[in-house]
Amino acid sequence: MEKIWIEVQRADRKARGRRWLLPLPLVLGTLVALPPAEAQERSEKPVAVIGEEAIYEKDYLTDIRAEAYDIRVEEYNLKLQALKDLIDKRLLKEEAEAQGVTQEELAEREILALIPEPDEEEVEQRFVQQMFSSMRQMTKSKDDIRAEMKREGIDEMRELYFLTLRERAGVRIFLPRPRMQVDYDPSRVRGNAQAPITMVEFSDFQCPYCLQAYTTVKNLLRKYEGKIRLAYRDLPLLEARSGSVRSADAARCALEQGKFWEYHDLLFENQDYRGLGAFREFAGEVGMEMDSFNECLTSGRYTDVIQEDFDEGIALGIRGTPYFFINGVPVNGARPQPEFEQIIEEELALLE
Repeated sequence: MEKIWIEVQRADRKARGRRWLLPLPLVLGTLVALPPAEAQERSEKPVAVIGEEAIYEKDYLTDIRAEAYDIRVEEYNLKLQALKDLIDKRLLKEEAEAQGVTQEELAEREILALIPEPDEEEVEQRFVQQMFSSMRQMTKSKDDIRAEMKREGIDEMRELYFLTLRERAGVRIFLPRPRMQVDYDPSRVRGNAQAPITMVEFSDFQCPYCLQAYTTVKNLLRKYEGKIRLAYRDLPLLEARSGSVRSADAARCALEQGKFWEYHDLLFENQDYRGLGAFREFAGEVGMEMDSFNECLTSGRYTDVIQEDFDEGIALGIRGTPYFFINGVPVNGARPQPEFEQIIEEELALLE
């Protein structure tokens, strides 16, 4: 049986600076770790045949990647919650022993005693909302609602308390997140080509949220210089049916002359300025050969490859931009920088 190990670094006076590796058996099923050769052999065996024609996993899994990933996320969340519950039980036991009280007494003092009584005005508001939200007979009395709000307060205080215990104990969780296999174009990669972390971005040069993410990504590339690289892919949702030359086409033409990233930056930093005139002006700013650029811009030769990026994004379950995959871990939208950093730090820790 494969085991997940968590590293616990104690920071209390009794055991300052010491570390333990605690084996935690997977409580939600057994994972069998196959040797690489055997795993490869299995993956190449047919899963069905039609007469003499063999069908392999790769022939049908591509069509259900997004749905299969959602199932893996549900499994991951179940395992993560079970793992956290086990860690919290151990930490509560240690804390109770250190203070010379029972676990029940500790929970009463640190959690239950700190829960305020529900505000009567809020109870009344929730009661009225229930009354108007359904034409059915009332299902909850004010006492029921008051008890429900009390339970919610306990859950919030409990999570806050255990978060404090985990931070004090230096708990680090190495349960790998589920990830998706996402290809990228090596000619549109920014950063260290040998970086251990690859961030694939599906984006739209005219999307305002993508502009927000553009700033965040630049900050991440500076902060983790040498450790991450960015790969760009097109998902021009706003320009998909414009019928005119798109920013994505112009950027591909810049790629022909080795100016993709300079042009990429100008497009994002000048979103309100677009069209053939703007595209040509940007080309001049980055020092492109204009005759070749103009010919490319009006040729339409990148229509199909941009569509391939677009179709791939839709097949991956993307319905809005920007959308990122950090070593295959999806991040949807222009999330705050700390959310990106948390995933990056987790990925770096897995590589240690």
